[in-house]
Amino acid sequence: MDDEKERLELETERVEHPDYAEELINMLKSDIDILEKKERLQDYHANDIADVLPLLTREQRMRLYRLIGEDMVSEVFTYLEDPAEYIRELDIEKAADIVENMDADDAVDVLEDLDKEQQDAILQRMDEDSRRDINLIKSYDEDQIGSRMTTNYIAITRGFSVKQAMRSLVRQAAENDNLQTIYVLNRDKTFYGAISLQDLIIARDTANLDDLVVTSYPFVYDYETVTECIEELKDYSEDSIPVLSRDRILLGVITSTDLIEVVDEEMGEDYVRLAGLTAEEDLNEPLAQSMKKRLSWLLILMVLGLVVSSVISLFEPVMSSMTILVAFQSLVLAMAGNCGTQSLAVTIRILAEEEMTAAQRVKLIMKEGMVGLGNGLVIGIMAFIFCGLYICFGKHMPWATSFQISGCIGAAMMLAMFISGIGGTAIPMFFNGIHVDPAVASGPLITTVNDLVAVVSYYGLAWLFLIRLMHLG
Repeated sequence: MDDEKERLELETERVEHPDYAEELINMLKSDIDILEKKERLQDYHANDIADVLPLLTREQRMRLYRLIGEDMVSEVFTYLEDPAEYIRELDIEKAADIVENMDADDAVDVLEDLDKEQQDAILQRMDEDSRRDINLIKSYDEDQIGSRMTTNYIAITRGFSVKQAMRSLVRQAAENDNLQTIYVLNRDKTFYGAISLQDLIIARDTANLDDLVVTSYPFVYDYETVTECIEELKDYSEDSIPVLSRDRILLGVITSTDLIEVVDEEMGEDYVRLAGLTAEEDLNEPLAQSMKKRLSWLLILMVLGLVVSSVISLFEPVMSSMTILVAFQSLVLAMAGNCGTQSLAVTIRILAEEEMTAAQRVKLIMKEGMVGLGNGLVIGIMAFIFCGLYICFGKHMPWATSFQISGCIGAAMMLAMFISGIGGTAIPMFFNGIHVDPAVASGPLITTVNDLVAVVSYYGLAWLFLIRLMHLG
């Protein structure tokens, strides 16, 4: 049995994914017939072809574009990290044709990376419908849903028969490939509902189309912000969700691909906000701009750090009478900080995903406090043992004194972790309650609060037990 298991594991390890990039490069460089190359290229996904472009020379890329055609080139460009770099290699007419074949939201992303002169030159050569869709999406702010939608969708009019709906679907499919959901509009172009492609295909010709329409289908408004809609969008496992204007006119859709990008960006923004930044940085961002983003919070933290330093100075008599305590200060501060950061991460995630009642908030605070207390007890006992042994053998102090000091370290660690667990939950909840982004405000503040809690717990217990009660100082 063990031999069979080992054989299966070895076979699994030997399984490798095909190297499509190498296959494509070898095929493009080969002497095979052009028609055969065209046929073979149709077997590759656009993303695999996109991976190959940086590995080719400009001349090789031009030959590849001719082989796969403008429609495929447009799709390939949507998978590129920097499509504008490759658009600049093309003449304006060719570039306009490729951008025109893209979904409007992808075309906007490409155009935004070009200078104003190139944008205008490409837009002038595009047809009126494409220009209108692009200008519509560009009219929204970055954080509005309208800026993330695509105009690639199928819509039919309410009152159609099944045959009429199928004919309209076939006609529109030539331009729009987002087919899984067909949107139904009233005569005045307002949104009525949606039909799944599967339901339409299997419906009998005599069926009433209105019976197939889901009138409670979810939708969002174009002016809503991504932050406002993100949870609602995630709650529905639909391929696309319609985007409506204020008067319920269908303007576009948010696809599942768009939704993944939005969620990914929101997670990235939350991550940098935990560090006190207001936006993500990239490699090309100017030095002064990166400094500006970080400096404001660093100045605030410096002031808060001075407060912590002032509190530490109050315990100078304790430190001077028992200097060995200073050696373990960073240990207590680090464990309190780690516990607080864990509670903060849990709380930020829960606040982002669901609305909480007052009772649920109290329950979460108590739970995180007890988690901190339980972990603090385990860590405190370990600190009591190992710190005691280190002080005894490393610093050559008596057994009793060594473990009295390590007992104080362990107790301070447990108390600090308990309070930090509560603080790491209560502070973001407070900011959320006053409508301040908890991810922005909590991250930097938690660090300072945890340090303050740990210092007061550590030196306060040392003064009370070691000096006042045990007279070790």
